[in-house]
This record gives sequence, C-alpha cells and structure tokens, in this order.
Amino acid sequence: MTGRLRIACVGGGPAGLYFAISAKLRQPGHEITVVERNPAGVTHGWGVGYWDDVLDSLYRNDPVSAREIQRSTGVWDGVEVHVGGDQKAYLGGYGLSMGRQRLLDILAERAIDVGIDVRFQQEITDLSELADADLIVASDGMNSRTRQHFANNFQTDITLGRNKYLWLGAYQAFDAFTYAFERTPAGWIWLHAYYLDADRSTCIVECPPETWEGLGFSTLNADQSMQLLEQIFERHLHGQPLINQIRSGNKLPWLNFRVIRNSSWFYNNVVLIGDAAHTTHFSIGSGTKLAVGDAVALATKLAEHDDLHSALKAYEEQRLPEVNAIQRNAVTSMRWLENVEDCIDQDGVQFAYALSKRFRTRQPLWRYHLHLATQISALRRLRRHVTSARRWHHARLRERSAGILEQLPPHGVLRAPMES
Repeated sequence: MTGRLRIACVGGGPAGLYFAISAKLRQPGHEITVVERNPAGVTHGWGVGYWDDVLDSLYRNDPVSAREIQRSTGVWDGVEVHVGGDQKAYLGGYGLSMGRQRLLDILAERAIDVGIDVRFQQEITDLSELADADLIVASDGMNSRTRQHFANNFQTDITLGRNKYLWLGAYQAFDAFTYAFERTPAGWIWLHAYYLDADRSTCIVECPPETWEGLGFSTLNADQSMQLLEQIFERHLHGQPLINQIRSGNKLPWLNFRVIRNSSWFYNNVVLIGDAAHTTHFSIGSGTKLAVGDAVALATKLAEHDDLHSALKAYEEQRLPEVNAIQRNAVTSMRWLENVEDCIDQDGVQFAYALSKRFRTRQPLWRYHLHLATQISALRRLRRHVTSARRWHHARLRERSAGILEQLPPHGVLRAPMES
C-alpha cells in the first residue's frame, strides 16, 4: 500500500505490538499507535510457549527483536508424564518458552525504537475515539470489546470447554514439560508445567467440574485453594509454593476454556488478530505462534496491496484456513482431556503414548517403538543428545541466515535460558 495509513492497535499484547513492528518495518511512513489499558510492565499471565518455527519466523521478520527474545528464551527438554505416585513415563521432543511480561517488554521497547506511539494506561471505551484512524486493529485478546461491538458482522462463535482450569506459577523449576495427574477422593486433577524463567515455572491446573466441585474450590478462598493444590501436587513441587496473582482472600479465577471462532476477520476498517480472532486450547501451546503469524501476515498484505479492503481480504483468506486447521487439533486435544478418565487407568507408558497422539491418531509404527525405547534411560539420554544436536544446528543455520555470526555454544551446552 503506497499511501500513508493512520493505524490504531487496540491492545498491547504480543499480537498487537508485533503487528505494529512488522508494519512499520515494511512501510515506515505509516503512523501507528498502540493503545494498552495496563501500565507499562504489568500484565496478566505467566509463560508463553512456542517452537523453533516461531523463532525462525521472528528472525526472518525482525532479527533485532528476535535476538532479544532468544536471549530470554528457555528450553524444556523432553516431556514427563506422571500418573499418581507410582507411574512415570517419558516422551521426546523439546519446546521453547519465556515469561509473557519479558516478551511484552522486548516488543514494546522495539516498537518505540522504530517510531511507534505506544500508549499505556489508556483504554478505548468507544471506537469513536479512533475516528481518525484508517485502520483499527483489534488486538485486545479473547475478551475483545472491539470484536464484541461487531460480533454479528464477524459472526463470532464461542464454545465452552467442560473442564475447569487455572493459570498459576511455581517456584519449582521444571526442566522437562511435565504432566502430573493426581487422583483425589473427588476425582482426577492434573498440572501442565513448563519453564517460565530461571527460578520459576508456569503451572496450569486442570480438572473435570466434578473434581472441582468435590474438592470445594467453588467455596474456598484463594489462600485455602492454594494450600489444597500445594498438598495435592506436593511430590512434584518438592516443597516449593505455587504462585498466584490474586489478592489474598479472594477466590481463584477458575475458568472454562472458550473456543472463539470468527467467520469473518474484518469489517469495514476493523480487523481482528491474535486471541481476538481465535483461541486455541492451552494443551497444544499455539497461541504465540498464531499471534506472530497473524501479525506478519497482516503487515505483509498491507504492503502488497494497493487498497485497504483488498489487503484485509487477502489477510483473511490466508490466515482463516491455516488457523482453522490448528483450532481443530486444539479442540480435539481439549476434548481428549475432558475424557481422560476413560484411559488413565491403563499402564503409564501406554497412557503417555495415548496422550502424545491425542490429536494425531494415526502414527507410524516406528513412533510407538521409539516411545518404548525412550523409557530406557540410556536410550533416552541418546535421544536427548541427538535432539540437542539438531536444535543447535538449526539455531546456527537460522542465525547465519539472519546475518548473525556470533559463536553459539556447543550443542550439549544449550540450556534454559538459551545462550547466544
């Protein structure tokens, strides 16, 4: 788009900030403002997770911010699945994660550096406040007021998950991504735990509504709930406390996951990105990937097309089918966990394999044999060494392609946080 646009991003989360950066880098003449209701340095949430493909995209799009993100990124190595006190199984693979606040700080600083007007502690209550904007980007999350204002035009559909879930932190550092299933008198409850920073982890607690009600969480205050959860997961926390962001005495913010879909992603000059456009269940960890993908795609289409409507249409046509495919997997994963009691009584190794293929039911036979081999400690160490070497090689190629030739550490040394 050759003309200069006045762009207002409503919401300063990862999607809004990264779109603003991406659009400004492609077309410096755009006048871009990001409006965030929270103060600088304040956010709700814990860690964000992603994989190498996201870091690859960040480096291709903006190596400056990508480098800073990598410096703060941690690696979780493998997956551990604990069922009760007796059974533990291992899965391969690795993932990347970092604190949400650190990510936002990096993106906000980069946005300001490239000439974007980032305004904290400012809330848009009426879109008439943005009447002079040529484009309004709704990047205000799953509870987007902007989307709700035009819900009929976007044809928004919201489906509630059955299970209860809760975002917490812990002072226990989990080196591997950890699933911890514990049986209580009221039923099963479990943790999804992964790296947050050097001394802390993100912990998502999930359980069926019957377990939630039976354990009394509907009536317990925050302190009582935290004490009960620390007792249930004591063996995994090793005496370290859980962390919550709620003031003492209030009830913890248990939620039912909301699957948000929109048949259309733009209306007039308003366009949706990130969680305002779509949500994916936390069990597949694709929120950051989709936010970055939306941001880059929208910025690219604005640069490629001569008029706003064509650019927004092209953005929707590219992203909608891509996101739909990921959302289908996410819903399958969510439903599998809602029915986890149907298969959790089997042998721990078999249960872990079922967990690993919950949204990819067709797996080649060799994957099952690799899973069995991974339970042998010597072969597990070998698999981790091979995975680490591949990760190191991939990182080296990525940085070389971005023109960054600093020496990376040997592949056996790369740990959380990632060294540069």
